[in-house]
Amino acid sequence: MMSRGSARLLVLAVVLLAMLASTVSSGGAASAHRRSPFAGLGTWVDIYSTEWADPEAAVAAMARHGVRTLYLETGNYSHNADVFRPYDAGRFIDAAHAAGLRIVAWYLPSFLNVSRDAAKVHAAVRFRSATGERFDGFALDIEATKVQSLKLRDRRLLFLSTRIRHMVPRRYPLGAITPSPVGMSPYFWPDIPYRSLTHYYKAFLPMAYSTMRGIRGRARTTGYLASTVSAIRTASGNPAFPIHLIGGLSGSMSAKETAGFVQAVAQTKPFGYSLYAFGQTTPAAWRALARHS
Repeated sequence: MMSRGSARLLVLAVVLLAMLASTVSSGGAASAHRRSPFAGLGTWVDIYSTEWADPEAAVAAMARHGVRTLYLETGNYSHNADVFRPYDAGRFIDAAHAAGLRIVAWYLPSFLNVSRDAAKVHAAVRFRSATGERFDGFALDIEATKVQSLKLRDRRLLFLSTRIRHMVPRRYPLGAITPSPVGMSPYFWPDIPYRSLTHYYKAFLPMAYSTMRGIRGRARTTGYLASTVSAIRTASGNPAFPIHLIGGLSGSMSAKETAGFVQAVAQTKPFGYSLYAFGQTTPAAWRALARHS
């Protein structure tokens, strides 16, 4: 039989091992969260933003607001350049990395010419700044309705996604920016194939623009955003699949809608969150976001 002293030592050893395993597990999850550019507080700059005039000043302001990731549009199907204003795009990358921010390129394809869309994505993920720095990830903006047939549009989306996945390393962070499946997708892109897209992307970034749906007030905003997260988790078939919730449009949000967004983030616990876009986000909204982060 085991002595009482030996039994106590065994119990203590089991408890210590359990604590160690818990620490390693939570540390691994936290490490994965830190590594992903889609995690935490983000902000957005598109090709029409005024921040292109002074990337360094813009990034410095983002850092002061506690931003973790800058999402920078490198182009869309209506512009010929493979990378929009490449010199200034490089300045954004260098400034972001110097400030400790991640930076993700994003591109809006038309799906009319998949080869052309793929070439522009390839240019973004291979782009280097003057100092040799690269983007930390890429996100595809899935919303254009130039291809009228929904079946053909879905096929081209999956074909383009396959090409993108094959042009980057397996662990390279790829995100899929989609209209919210609640209220927006029925008009923009019904029944987005979320489950299939999980094979190519590492995060969904839904454009949950409550203001575009005429939703006002804290409670209604929270409800809309929470239903967006829930719908994507169900449609993807994986409740744990990373979601970066994009609220806004920030320039149209009152303090109540901003509070509703922050409440939805606290309630649904998405992988990351942001308002669209940086230039329209008010100081009061930044303070609310900072308190949550």
